[in-house]
Amino acid sequence: MNEYLAIIIGAIFVNNFVLHRFLGMCPFIGVSKTTRPAIGMGVAVTLVMTLVSMITWPLYHYVLLPFGLEYMHLVIFILIIASFVQILEIFIKKHLPTLFDALGIYLPLITTNCAILGVALINITAGYSYLHSIIFGMSAGLGFMLALLLMSAIRERLDLGPVPKPFKGPAIAFITAAMMSMAFMVFSNIKL
Repeated sequence: MNEYLAIIIGAIFVNNFVLHRFLGMCPFIGVSKTTRPAIGMGVAVTLVMTLVSMITWPLYHYVLLPFGLEYMHLVIFILIIASFVQILEIFIKKHLPTLFDALGIYLPLITTNCAILGVALINITAGYSYLHSIIFGMSAGLGFMLALLLMSAIRERLDLGPVPKPFKGPAIAFITAAMMSMAFMVFSNIKL
């Protein structure tokens, strides 16, 4: 039980994909202007990370390794990610059109989000079991969503505050992201 808790806490706080590993910065900066799209993107990324973990681990261990095709893992993983994102995009466009409009170009960019590929690769290189990889994928997605929600809440407040003109827009977003990252680095000293 402790190992599952360590994976969950580690993926959400200690090795957060955005604030510690600096993966997925494009959607992080682009979608975090307001909370609603941040929640939608966070849920979408969490869902894709979990599903990708569920598919890539057995595919790697039961197909690629036995047939000596492990060198193909990057291509296969990218194809799986692209497939899931396409299905998710079709679903959101049909059932949640306002969220689809709010996410805009960032929804298809989940396909090229390096955080998603990072989850699949870390599951393999860390030697996680199937259950560990699913828990890690879901926790990494929740950590991504936490970073998005924190950033969107801060950016909404900054839009109302007296920010000097040279710092408005992306500049203050990057400064805020850097400060959040430094705050999350405190968690890296915790031994689980």
